[in-house]
Amino acid sequence: MRRWTTEGRRAACARSLAMTLAGTLFAGACVAPLKLAHDDSDSVLSRQLLAAPNPSQKGSFAVKTLYYGSGTDKQRAIYRDSVTLKTAVVNGAKFASAPDPRQAQIRKKYWGFDFTKLPVNGRVWYPDAPGSFPLVLVVHGNHDMKQFSDPGYQYLGELLASRGFIVASVDENFLNGNIRGENDARGWMLLKHLQSWKRFNDSTGSPLQGKVDMHNIALMGHSRGGEAVTVAGAFNRLPYYPDDATVKFDFNFDIKSLVAIAPVDGQYRPADKPTPVSNYNYLLIHGSHDGDVSIFNGLAQYERIRFTDGKPWFKSAMLVYRANHGQWNTTWGSLDGGPRSARSLDTRGLISQADQRKFAEVYISAFLEATLRDKREYLPMFRDHRVVGQWLPKTMYTTRFQESGFHTAADFEEDVDVTSGSVPGVVLSSDSLSVWKESPVPFRARATTQAHNAVTIGWNNRIAGSDTLKMGTPASFAMQVSDSLRASWNVGAASSLVFSLSPTDAKPGPRAAPRDTTKKADSLTKAAKKAASKKASPKDVKPDTLPIDLSIVVTDASGRSASLPLSAYGVVRRPLESYVYRRAGRDKQRFANVYEIVLQTYAIPLADFARATPGFDPARITRVQWRFDRSIAGTIILDNMGFSNMRPEFTAQTIGAAR
Repeated sequence: MRRWTTEGRRAACARSLAMTLAGTLFAGACVAPLKLAHDDSDSVLSRQLLAAPNPSQKGSFAVKTLYYGSGTDKQRAIYRDSVTLKTAVVNGAKFASAPDPRQAQIRKKYWGFDFTKLPVNGRVWYPDAPGSFPLVLVVHGNHDMKQFSDPGYQYLGELLASRGFIVASVDENFLNGNIRGENDARGWMLLKHLQSWKRFNDSTGSPLQGKVDMHNIALMGHSRGGEAVTVAGAFNRLPYYPDDATVKFDFNFDIKSLVAIAPVDGQYRPADKPTPVSNYNYLLIHGSHDGDVSIFNGLAQYERIRFTDGKPWFKSAMLVYRANHGQWNTTWGSLDGGPRSARSLDTRGLISQADQRKFAEVYISAFLEATLRDKREYLPMFRDHRVVGQWLPKTMYTTRFQESGFHTAADFEEDVDVTSGSVPGVVLSSDSLSVWKESPVPFRARATTQAHNAVTIGWNNRIAGSDTLKMGTPASFAMQVSDSLRASWNVGAASSLVFSLSPTDAKPGPRAAPRDTTKKADSLTKAAKKAASKKASPKDVKPDTLPIDLSIVVTDASGRSASLPLSAYGVVRRPLESYVYRRAGRDKQRFANVYEIVLQTYAIPLADFARATPGFDPARITRVQWRFDRSIAGTIILDNMGFSNMRPEFTAQTIGAAR
């Protein structure tokens, strides 16, 4: 047990332990007081700029349901007795197996089949109307295999079907339980389902004949299912199974969009490499208080998504403060570790199940409307969640965003030269910084990273010494762009400056005073020298909690500059602390940080700089500067800097300083 520092705490733990031994809830631990970050949602979510119909509202179609499956399922009566469409079993033995012969026996006895005869089962919600409708498959993640997970997305199935989508919740419960390394099987099964759907659509007499738009398909997954959809996206375009080329693939479905809800990442690694995925629309959702997948694993996959074919794809990631893992599925609920986890997980601060599912309804429905039905009016909300403030439950959100029109100037992946950008023609520089380094962005878990680099920038404008009001020139970080590069990217009035940024809680000490070059000796006083050189001991360093803002300054080839505050284009919020466990100190023991660093994406139309400073020419921009003139000191992480000629629909509704 942890040794507490006060007699009162020691006595309290002793009482708690005695009660536990008598059969109380908590096993030798003290319950920490509920601790939540200050909620700024009343102001941040006060606007509603989109005039489109609320995507979480029920649509105009009546909804019908049916089941498809083997018709012989031992444990699932609906897939035995209630199937409208029968499907053949598939051999998944190349993709999944039991951990040992005994477990193989137990599983076969329970299910009535082994991995060579996996059923293709699904429950369907579809519009009761003629026409051809986009198809959405949703798949659950790992859970108790006897507590069936596929009914838990009925709320999404009914909503989306009423709005003109066909939705199937895929049964993969037979892949649940105590097996590992099976996410290739989960992804492969989704594609085997799509093969069945093609038959349903093509077969005379099928109730779904001609109703399925096989050219507009989305895959959606939760937890391990969230990784499975990206595996399926990769397998869909591969000719062979990467781990065994005797297995030939011939899928090539018109999958347009992938939705990952609180996904794992890296549970399956094709050829021992991260799953590569490109040229899909991608939506990622994760809760800050996830008690199962407690780090935002999907960010690593988000970074790997690439757009290479010139088509209009985009990706968006959303961190939902106070959301957990299980409340996205009505079967799973609020206890992410199962019924017994009420003893260890802190559920007191969670948003309600209704609010968490409301967020899913808003964003998933809008994403599918935009990407499968070309309802472009919803696109701005994936760039900036503030434009739909009245649709969202009152909590805090952080948004990542990128679309296929983005040109990367600097993402810090290419070399170890801190002055070079990601392409020739980009030069990085600084003035008066305390910290300037490139390094991997960490996850909150110890010794793990988000598998991409960023630049860390720290500053303190105060001059060391007894005069605490004495300030130096505001520190800055800058990006110079050559004329030829700007021209090749067609940067102009319709372009946006895009980058992702997060403040941290680190605060550098005051800077040394500049030398007096008119004297031979250093003009600093002894006291100033001592103050500038003194390093604070770790116990003296306190996290910085003061609000941070900065200016974004752009300069054109004529030397004309324009400046806008960053805070006008998104909340400049420090990482949100989230305590998952009830026991005092447990989060700090388990994690390196009690927060996840999630960079907020800012997209600033260059036209806004021209409005702010008439005469500034966006088509001749040569320099972008992050000027730290609105906060005396602080540290930020900055990444994915560049310019975008995004579709005008993305910026049709924008909250900004020059609007």
